Amino acid sequence: MRIAVPRESAPGERRVALVPESCKKLIQAGYEIAIESGAGEAAGFSDVEYRELAVTLQPDPQTLLGGADLVLKVGPPVNRNSGHEVSWMRSGAIYVGSLMPLRNVDAVQALVARQITAFSTDAIPRTTRAQAMDTLSSMANITGYKGVLLGAIELDKYFPMLMTAAGMVRPAKVFVIGAGVAGLQAIATARRLGANVVATDVRPEVKEQIESVGAKYVGIELAESAAAGGGYAKELSAEDRRRQSQLLAEECSRSDVVVTTALIGGVFAPRLITADTVKAMKRGSVIVDLGADGGGNCELSKPGETVNVNGVSIVAPLNLPATMPFHASLLFSRNLTAFVQAFTKDKAFQLDFNDEIQQGALITHAGEVKHARTREAMNKVHA
Repeated sequence: MRIAVPRESAPGERRVALVPESCKKLIQAGYEIAIESGAGEAAGFSDVEYRELAVTLQPDPQTLLGGADLVLKVGPPVNRNSGHEVSWMRSGAIYVGSLMPLRNVDAVQALVARQITAFSTDAIPRTTRAQAMDTLSSMANITGYKGVLLGAIELDKYFPMLMTAAGMVRPAKVFVIGAGVAGLQAIATARRLGANVVATDVRPEVKEQIESVGAKYVGIELAESAAAGGGYAKELSAEDRRRQSQLLAEECSRSDVVVTTALIGGVFAPRLITADTVKAMKRGSVIVDLGADGGGNCELSKPGETVNVNGVSIVAPLNLPATMPFHASLLFSRNLTAFVQAFTKDKAFQLDFNDEIQQGALITHAGEVKHARTREAMNKVHA
């Protein structure tokens, strides 16, 4: 069975779906692997490293994808200057990558029309068995880490408390909103830098997790649960939103750096920080909006830009994992390899839609959208 790894061509994307380490494992499992020439260069993996493992280097992406049984990518298939990647794939081939189908409806439509079986790794169930395949968590870890570093760079103060000959410097106060994987990593990173950290989440059951990585938990008592299962959160009721907004405004006004990581269902960012909240914050304070890929948690964020409003810097970075391409590629590649190996039998990837992991991650098959939430999103687009 032949695996193809095309070069990621989305703007700013520097990751590669398979690193040499993973290629070696999959070749030992019986797969043939072809990779587009230069696909790993931006992440620090040279063509020479792949060639030494007997990986085929293919300069023409159309030929590469046309000869593949299994296509591994970081992001969704995209339109290149010479054509759309899906149009080059053969009907019946299998795609595995972070499709983010609710954000990339056009790519889903192309996969359906081409009758590609597509698995989205960001839809893999968050179970113990699937942990090694969870690209969403791997990349969220990087996002939380890098986001705090950006906040520390933007802030005009030290993060840690320092005792100097000129006197004591008090530590910065960091407020982290959301305690999923990105939020917990943000807390841990801010604490390692020496900041005082306060954190909140609409799921009160994560209080112990917040405290375990060194932050103080603050929150409201919800009228109804905000847990959506699988480690995700759902939207709050109107009354709970009002009370939460008041809490956030109070904490933001006291903070030097606010890091937001909230996503509904792991996809779309709820608006949590209003313009009025920003107006009440201290001059020189910083907001790092890690929900920018999902639209942004701050009303004044401009995804992909840093803006200054009334002396408050609002940093809204996109695709932070791509800014750390070596380790991001290494982890993403290990996730994909674990997924492929879990369903490999007789040197080939076996479809098994009765398996809970394949069932949860399956987006399209045989010309149909199989993922319920994606079907709903597509129906809204066509309504």
